[in-house]
Amino acid sequence: MADLEVYKNLSPEKVERCMSVMQSGTQMIKLKRGTKGLVRLFYLDEHRTRLRWRPSRKSEKAKILIDSIYKVTEGRQSEIFHRQAEGHFDPSCCFTIYHGNHMESLDLITSNPEEARTWITGLKYLMAGISDEDSLAKRQRTHDQWVKQTFEEADKNGDGLLNIEEIHQLMHKLNVNLPRRKVRQMFQEADTDENQGTLTFEEFCVFYKMMSLRRDLYLLLLNYSDKKDHLTLEELAQFLKVEQKMSNVTTDYCLDIVRKFEVSEENKAKNVLGIEGFTNFMRSPACDIFNPLHHEVYQDMDQPLCNYYIASSHNTYLTGDQLLSQSKVDMYARVLQEGCRCVEVDCWDGPDGEPVVHHGYTLTSKILFRDVVETINKHAFVKNEFPVILSIENHCSVQQQRKIAQYLKGIFGDKLDLSSVDTGETKQLPSPQSLKGKILVKGKKLPYHLGDDAEEGEVSDEDSADEIEDECKFKLHYNNGTTEHQVESFIRKKLESLLKESQIRDKEDPDSFTVRALLRATHEGLNAHLKQHPDVKENGKKSHGRSLMTNFGKHKKTTKSRSKSYSTDDEEDTQQNPGKETGQLYRLGRRRKTMKLCRELSDLVVYTNSVAAQDIVDDGTTGNVLSFSETRAHQVVQQKSEQFMIYNQKQLTRIYPSAYRIDSSNFNPLPYWNAGCQLVALNYQSEGRMMQLNRAKFKTNGNCGYVLKPQQMCKGTFNPYSGDPLPANPKKQLILKVISGQQLPKPPDSMFGDRGEIIDPFVEVEIIGLPVDCCKDQTRVVDDNGFNPVWEETLTFTVHMPDIALVRFLVWDHDPIGRDFVGQRTVTFSSLVPGYRHVYLEGLTEASIFVHITINEIYGKSRQLQGLKGLFNKNPRHGSSENNSHYVRKRSIGDRILRRTASAPAKGRKKSKMGFQEMVEIKDSVSEAARDQDGVLRRTTRSLQERPVSLPVDKSLLGALSLPLSETAKDTEGKENSL
Repeated sequence: MADLEVYKNLSPEKVERCMSVMQSGTQMIKLKRGTKGLVRLFYLDEHRTRLRWRPSRKSEKAKILIDSIYKVTEGRQSEIFHRQAEGHFDPSCCFTIYHGNHMESLDLITSNPEEARTWITGLKYLMAGISDEDSLAKRQRTHDQWVKQTFEEADKNGDGLLNIEEIHQLMHKLNVNLPRRKVRQMFQEADTDENQGTLTFEEFCVFYKMMSLRRDLYLLLLNYSDKKDHLTLEELAQFLKVEQKMSNVTTDYCLDIVRKFEVSEENKAKNVLGIEGFTNFMRSPACDIFNPLHHEVYQDMDQPLCNYYIASSHNTYLTGDQLLSQSKVDMYARVLQEGCRCVEVDCWDGPDGEPVVHHGYTLTSKILFRDVVETINKHAFVKNEFPVILSIENHCSVQQQRKIAQYLKGIFGDKLDLSSVDTGETKQLPSPQSLKGKILVKGKKLPYHLGDDAEEGEVSDEDSADEIEDECKFKLHYNNGTTEHQVESFIRKKLESLLKESQIRDKEDPDSFTVRALLRATHEGLNAHLKQHPDVKENGKKSHGRSLMTNFGKHKKTTKSRSKSYSTDDEEDTQQNPGKETGQLYRLGRRRKTMKLCRELSDLVVYTNSVAAQDIVDDGTTGNVLSFSETRAHQVVQQKSEQFMIYNQKQLTRIYPSAYRIDSSNFNPLPYWNAGCQLVALNYQSEGRMMQLNRAKFKTNGNCGYVLKPQQMCKGTFNPYSGDPLPANPKKQLILKVISGQQLPKPPDSMFGDRGEIIDPFVEVEIIGLPVDCCKDQTRVVDDNGFNPVWEETLTFTVHMPDIALVRFLVWDHDPIGRDFVGQRTVTFSSLVPGYRHVYLEGLTEASIFVHITINEIYGKSRQLQGLKGLFNKNPRHGSSENNSHYVRKRSIGDRILRRTASAPAKGRKKSKMGFQEMVEIKDSVSEAARDQDGVLRRTTRSLQERPVSLPVDKSLLGALSLPLSETAKDTEGKENSL
């Protein structure tokens, strides 16, 4: 962060003065939404890692990690401050701390400007230090903080000492199952001062090192040191070459390892690496599973844009769900700094002629378009210079469109000028390299036949909310003395209760999907006339619009007679007046929404022209971006994956979440990446499995937001659903030895928290990629040991297309009635490094798995079961973990949401080949996979009235991509029956 640079050079005296004031504590007013300010004592903890306050009813939650602070702003800049009357507080006493994934704000008011200045300076100094750390320094800092925090939490009486009983309680918390006699022996060895019977922090560090002595690493050291307790420089070099597969290992490199990691001064003088130094080295970023070279851009960046996967965000401005959450400009800054290169801006007419950004037909808050553009301009190229795509969904009048164009040109300036971009002689898209520092506007473009002198014209209007029936969109009507505020308040309360009940998160459950039931249930409460039609409540569609699948049945007979220019969307437009600005084009009784577009905004669109499937013409031009909702894209991928892949070799495709994902959950991006889709847009504010896959996908190549697609997807084609998609290419064999685990915590949602039972961990490894490659395998369970469990088990996988495969490590706690999620880490297959490696679990400070990786090339047919066949095999392998799994249904309002649990594997369990359920499912309420009593995966009956799936896409993708609807229906039906 550029604005933090100045704080790195503060004088030591000023730093200490700030830290002293902050650690002593300052009374401040904490502003909260809808309540009066609360006076609290805010202070920085002694390690300078946390901001805390008291009093608080939830003392454990009354803290903010310095690591989690995104920015600190001075004055009355936040939304909560803006709601306060002018002059109510002195701006020089106000400041706001933005923190966490959802950019939550902590709004504070000091008693005088000096105190505010001290806190702002101190916090920015701490943030600057963190941003300047290299990976090794950060690793060491977080380890030291963790040890100190562990000591303090174990010190129940706060006397700065730990007695033997407190140590025993700590052992239980850390999932250590050692005999009390062994614990007492180590305690006595560490207790060396005059105050016998207690451990100081320094003595506790010695005790912790004794407890953490790694038998696996010690044996490894003995193996290469000729049974000595240290490695010489020559022996260390041999280990790095033979085991870690490193080339060009020099004596100076080995000397540097000794200097950085050896603890003993005696060993340093002798230039040898002892067990403690060797352990430090092996647990450092140098021996992480992720290739350190991939932290930088290493791929060819001179190919056309269509040859890259591009990190993309959906409804970027939202901090939470799609109905009630806050819109914040800071979300753009956050996702851009995380590496996202395509952000979405939904533009609507605002008051005073100022366009606003928010999620239409909902109660999400509004922010000014101008503020969004200024934020993007400030943060677009802080982390890297590769181009940013601005995906504009335009709902504005022509007058406010001109204002949008004015802001874009005035604020972005030369960043929009693409006249100097070299696209070569051939008609192809420019490269990320040639577009460095540029911003591409993705939006509608006026038809060429209008001519350059036309100031405005009509274009098709594809609204992402078209998927939702009209009666499920929020349009506030109020009468009989009811105010808009009262209606909004009623809706908000109703929706909050429904969202709270559904408790939706994808985590490890790919079936988590909120559907229209939440929306409809709200409107049933709002619309009095629904009470007179109980059949509506039961069937949902009898009197209010038609279900998409019902329409599918009605329209499929007449599809062949339609012209190619028809919209394939099932548009529910209840407007009766075709003469409005957003008029209707009539084709054989079929309506297609259009809107007016001004020339100024159209001219800003150069290489990223938003088109609907029916508008595509194969005239050899490039620069079109085809947008699909996940439900429509799913059908194209299933039915015409090879043609879709060919289309994506010249043009861009954007896939966005279904409008029914009102909880901002995410769909599985893999099927669309497998078909070569570049812009797979996810809700970045929603943590879970899908965002973890997305993060892993784009972490490689320097996390620059552009990842090169495999060459086979850029030229030629193959069937991603084939059992052997690339028969001429060698496959990769991954031999993964899962050796041990370190400091595995209790599950985050453990009922009894730290007081719960010591965990019984096992490791599951999942390959995610083409359907044929998707499988998972797991180790046995280790009973009562989360601190240093040992598995020593080898898992083997065959991967047909490693360039797009992800490797996912999961740690589970075995439970008699299921399993509990402990942690995960997902890495691209191409970023794996061979040798002995640590897999640090994401978001957990110390927790890791120790593995050994071997990667071989193999030829010929793989014995691995094919994905889709493996999933629906009528005679499953009885040793499979998937067969022993079971589903637990969690009922919510309307349609049900699945939450999976599975029993832990027994000892000696064989590999489970899953057919990657997520590759073939649509995330809707009835797309439920359930298992019968024999463990066989079966599909539940699907209700056409309830299934939120758009019509299959016809007449799309150069006319060759889809079947006529009647054939599509048979094909889809045939696929489901064959399953």
